[in-house]
Order: sequence, then C-alpha cells, then structure tokens
Amino acid sequence: MESVRFRYRRKSPSKPAPFHSHELYELYYFHEGKGNYLIGDKIYALQPGDLIVMNGMSLHCANIDPHYNHFRTTLHFDPYYTRELITSLQAVDVLKPFVELGNLRLHLGPGDRYEFEQMLLRLHTFYRQNDPIMDSRFLLAFLDLLHLVYRLCEQPLEQKSEFGSDKERHVQNIIAYVEQHYREEMTLEQMEKSLHLSKTYLSKIFKEVTGLTLFKYVYQRRINQAKVLFLLENRSVTDTCFQVGFKHLAHFSRIFKEHVGSTPEQFRKAANQRQ
Repeated sequence: MESVRFRYRRKSPSKPAPFHSHELYELYYFHEGKGNYLIGDKIYALQPGDLIVMNGMSLHCANIDPHYNHFRTTLHFDPYYTRELITSLQAVDVLKPFVELGNLRLHLGPGDRYEFEQMLLRLHTFYRQNDPIMDSRFLLAFLDLLHLVYRLCEQPLEQKSEFGSDKERHVQNIIAYVEQHYREEMTLEQMEKSLHLSKTYLSKIFKEVTGLTLFKYVYQRRINQAKVLFLLENRSVTDTCFQVGFKHLAHFSRIFKEHVGSTPEQFRKAANQRQ
C-alpha cells in the first residue's frame, strides 16, 4: 500500500539514524526502551507510551541508548491521499494536528495507551495480507486511529495560537494559494499580485519555513495528486498529466520519476494490479 506504510514493533538499530525529512506525515510510537528523539531544534527524552505526531518536513532522527531494548511502531502516510479518503467519508479533519501543530510529543496515560496499542495491533493484523477485504479493513482502522490521535491532540490545538508569526501566516497563505491553483499555470508574478507580497520575499520566506523551494513544493503537490488519481481512479497517464497542472507529458514523466522512483505508467500499472 504505497500511500500508507506501517511498521509494527520494529527494533531500532543501535547506531543513530541520519537526520532526514520527507513529505509524508508520520506517527511514531515508542513501546519500550530509552533514548532521545530529535526534531529540528527540539530534543525529546523518550519514555514508553510516547507518541510523536510529525508533519515530516522538519529534519528528525532517533538516538537510541544501545543498553536497552528499543521497540517502536511507525506509520507514514501521504496527506493528499488521506484527505481524499476523509473527504469522501465527510469525516472530521483528522489531519488538523499535523497541519497546525507540525511536530508534537504526547505521553499517553494508561487508558489511552491501552487503546492506542490495541489499535496498532489491529492494524498489524490487517496490513499487507494481499486480500482486498483486509486492505479495506486496514484503511478503516487507519482512519479510526487518526480520529483517536485527533482526540488526543484537542487540548494542544486549543492552546496553540493560530500562527506563530507574520512569516508563518504568510507561508500558510502561500500554501492555501497553491492548493487552490496548483492545477493551473502558476507564476511568481501572479502570486505576487494575489498575495500582495514581493516575489523575492515570498520565495525567501517559503524556503525558510518549509525547507523547500516554492516550485519544488508545487511539483510535489502535483505529483502527490497524480498518485491519488492513479490509486483511486486509475486515470490514464495523459489525462492525469493535464489534470494536475502539467502542460507537457515528457516534463510530467521526468518530474514524477524524480519524486517517486518509477515512471507514471509503471506506478499506474502497479496500482492497478493491487486493486
């Protein structure tokens, strides 16, 4: 299941993992052991029962004490694919904690910890059984888990101010603009006029806050939407290319392979075989 990757109770390597970032949202649950988790400029001393909610864009890594056994469960998922699922169900916006909180460590109490671990075990039961019914049950269990995470994050969401600074507010407006217009031809001049920010400034602050150039983000948004169309609607490559905002098929194929590691046709065929 390309859009949701689940790893249950894996033992961490004793050597520190390199810092990394990714465009996927992530849940990291610490079952057992001792160590630190570094996200950006923050260090969290991990305890069993800790849940880390991450948007994936900040550099992060785990640094585990090798004198202890360490087990963790990780769940990575494509936010655009997931938003299609929750929109079709008219569900609560369970992605809100990932969008507004960015990165958060929660320590679960006994009751919440038991419920969360039972949900992880349920996901593990359904994951990758090569059975369409089990795949559907996994997706339903996955959405149920996100609803629990949303409930656990309600208090932090209430306590957080809407945006931390003018710069972050501007970047949020840029992202909203991209979300509305990514299927169209986009230029910095158009954005400058619509957002009332100089194109130099909006490019600069977007890179500072997200770590990505603006048009790399636009390409990622288009490619993620293309993956959703292949997975959910089995669209043709040509139709998908124009639907997500590319003007030339060769350009779409090159950018898609750079981001995904396979050509659009290869990805589409693999998605079709899994259905």
